[in-house]
Amino acid sequence: MSLQPLAERMRPQKLDDLVGQQQLTGQDSILRNAIASGKIPSLILWGPPGVGKTTVAIIIANAVQKPFFQLSAISSGVKDIRDAIEMAKKSAGAILFIDEIHRFNKSQQDALLGAVEKGIITLIGATTENPSFEVNSALLSRCQVYVLKALDNDSLIALLQKALAEDETLKTRNIVLQEYDALLNISGGDARKLLNLLELTADTLGTNAVITDAMVMKVAQQRVALYDKQGEQHYDIISAFIKSMRGSDPNAAVYWLARMIEGGEDVKFIARRMVIFASEDIGNANPNALLLAVNAFQAVNMIGYPESNLILSQCAIYLATSVKSNTSTIAINEAQNAVKKFGDLPVPLHLRNAATALLKKLDYGKEYAYPHNYEGNFVEVQYLPDEIHSTAFYHPGKNVKEEEIRKFLKTRWKDKYGY
Repeated sequence: MSLQPLAERMRPQKLDDLVGQQQLTGQDSILRNAIASGKIPSLILWGPPGVGKTTVAIIIANAVQKPFFQLSAISSGVKDIRDAIEMAKKSAGAILFIDEIHRFNKSQQDALLGAVEKGIITLIGATTENPSFEVNSALLSRCQVYVLKALDNDSLIALLQKALAEDETLKTRNIVLQEYDALLNISGGDARKLLNLLELTADTLGTNAVITDAMVMKVAQQRVALYDKQGEQHYDIISAFIKSMRGSDPNAAVYWLARMIEGGEDVKFIARRMVIFASEDIGNANPNALLLAVNAFQAVNMIGYPESNLILSQCAIYLATSVKSNTSTIAINEAQNAVKKFGDLPVPLHLRNAATALLKKLDYGKEYAYPHNYEGNFVEVQYLPDEIHSTAFYHPGKNVKEEEIRKFLKTRWKDKYGY
């Protein structure tokens, strides 16, 4: 019997054997073409746990036949990075794979910059968190970011069937997989957890077993609803948290917050989502919400668990009980759609900056009316391009704050935008 876990035994060694991620690995995909050319850029693989980030890194190294060094950001420091770079110098074009690169601090990430810039290493970083937030801009600018998607149920079931049919240990046991739901739910979309739970169940039941949901639950000895900060529950519970605040239910918001806290969720992840919520769902109905959320984000970063629980709770309750408005969200979405639809519309001449004499002769800035020269600091001027001059992107809501804005605009724009 192999001492390796089933997930490791089943790890694909080439792209054709990889389940899912066709956007990266399918025929004529970006990554497949890069491997075929032998020119692999430094890259960041971003996606949920167990979707193939490490596997993709190993496949790349095998395909291009370059030395492969691996570090985990959980247990490695700057010295480990420098040691790996020194070894890479002896092997031109080595690949350095760093798992959970988002856990590296700035100095650790900075230690990689020179080697990446000079081509001493091809860096492949794996992260479950948005690299825009967790990887510093200098390193991120030197890497391509590839997004790996969560595996769907069909892909996960195919993995289970493949393991039973092809694994040297399991295929001799005549195991029938009668039900899938418990395996899929407990693993939370994580292929590694899925395969290892299958193996644990198979080892427990023995030869000629028929695997049912009840048997899987008994073997796993856990409830499907258990919070897993790196699995599907990570996304489901943060969704429930956000929707509870949006629905103005502080009790539900605090409950889902507690679920994340007890599950050991990253305080920055929770606080960051509250900052986004403050603009997306509250906006100018209560501008103080954004100020509080930003301060909460900074405070929990300084304090950490467990005291940050109090700050998170205070902020969540404030956001849940605040008046709501999504008009800012709608406005920017509609404006961006207009940009995509109409393209780069020219700036009206009277709004352009006449920075030189030549531009003045071309009527840049001509007839611009300076609002402060008029009564009430307002004068009606067309600020939008001609093609969309009467388009309203901002639609004031009915809460107290925005009702005041509505009245102000109505007196100024004479219902031009339907206010």
